[in-house]
Formats: sequence, structure tokens, C-alpha cells
Amino acid sequence: MSKSATKIAGIVSIIAGILFIVAGGVTWGIVSSQLAAENITVPEDSSMLPGDKVDGPFSAYAQAQIINEHALAGTEGRTYAELGAAMREVEEGSEEHQALQQQRTSVMNASFLRASLFTSVVSYGVAALVMGLGVLWILVGWALTTLRSVPAAPVVAQDRTPVTVDTHHPLHPHDCTTAGAPGPAPDRAGPGGSVVPGVRRAQGLRRAWGPLVTSARDSVPTGVSQ
Repeated sequence: MSKSATKIAGIVSIIAGILFIVAGGVTWGIVSSQLAAENITVPEDSSMLPGDKVDGPFSAYAQAQIINEHALAGTEGRTYAELGAAMREVEEGSEEHQALQQQRTSVMNASFLRASLFTSVVSYGVAALVMGLGVLWILVGWALTTLRSVPAAPVVAQDRTPVTVDTHHPLHPHDCTTAGAPGPAPDRAGPGGSVVPGVRRAQGLRRAWGPLVTSARDSVPTGVSQ
């Protein structure tokens, strides 16, 4: 990616991050203002934030919890579904049936209130998540805009000197010459000016393998025919 494209991507990320933070903050403010307009106060018998005004995520959660406790206390721990089952077991229109109906209505209203409060808590969570993503996008954009290109490392040319190999004796080391290096002496001339082939090769073989042959001959025990 080119430097200009990286910078553009960084600027776009910063703008997106700012929009995320603004959107999350506006959502947080709207939910808080709507809860505060209801003038709800957490009861004193609540185990969490007693007497606090419901205008935030923690106070809304505390209010939802105490509503559930009060509703269960009024029905002897029976839920909405359990009250419906109990109503079917008694005679319809009786005093017991009417009492169960009142308890069921109270539990239903409590469930609606708790659902509304939990919706507010979820809205706070989403707003916080969006604002956190906005901060992350801003950091990513800042990193992209301040990115510096690193110069490429210089390429060192490798030595690729060609080697010429004598195909007549490929295993002989003295028949290989490197371009630019001094080669072995030319072939020796024979009688009448003709070149005796193989003289240079024989000399090379003698120099390369002569010490090895001598060493092997000396290592043969006395009395063993060679």
C-alpha cells in the first residue's frame, strides 16, 4: 500500500471513530434523560444502591432486582406461570381464584417494569461498546497516519563465476579451471613439435594421487604381496 493510501485510510478511521463516540454518547444521554424523567428511586430495602435515583445502568439494574424481589414476596415465591397453574386448580369466580388473579396481575406488571429497566441496561452496554470501538478506530487511524515507509535493504550481488569442467575425467580435481584464475601448464610438445596428449593430465594425477598411493603401499604389512 502506498503512503498516500495509508494516510487516507488513517483519516477515514479517525473520522469513523469520532462518529462512533458521538453516537454512543448521544445514546447514553437519551437513555439517562428518559430514566431520570420517571423520577424512580431505588427502595431502601434494596441490597444495591438503596435510595439512589434511577438514571444510570447500575441504578436501573438495582431497581429491576428489587422489583422482582417484591413481586415474589407478594406471591409467596410463585412466578406468573405458577400462578396460572394454581388458578386452573380452583373454582373460577371464587375468592381464592380472584386473589390469585390479583397476584398474577401484580407479577405481570412487575415483569413489564423489569423488562423495560433491563432494556435500558442493555442500551447502556451497547452505547459503551460503540464508544470503545470509536476510541479503537481513532488509535488505528492515528497509527496509519504516522506510519513511515522503511527503505528497502540493498541487494548484495552473489559471486556467480562460471566453472569449466573437463568432461574426459570429471572426477579429477585438476581438470577444473575457474574463469579468471591461472590454469595449469599447457601440454608438452613431443618429438617433431607435436603435442603429446595427456601429459598435463598425467602430471595432475601424479600430484593428486601419488601421496595416497605411496601411503597405502607403505601401510601394507611385510610379507604380503602387493
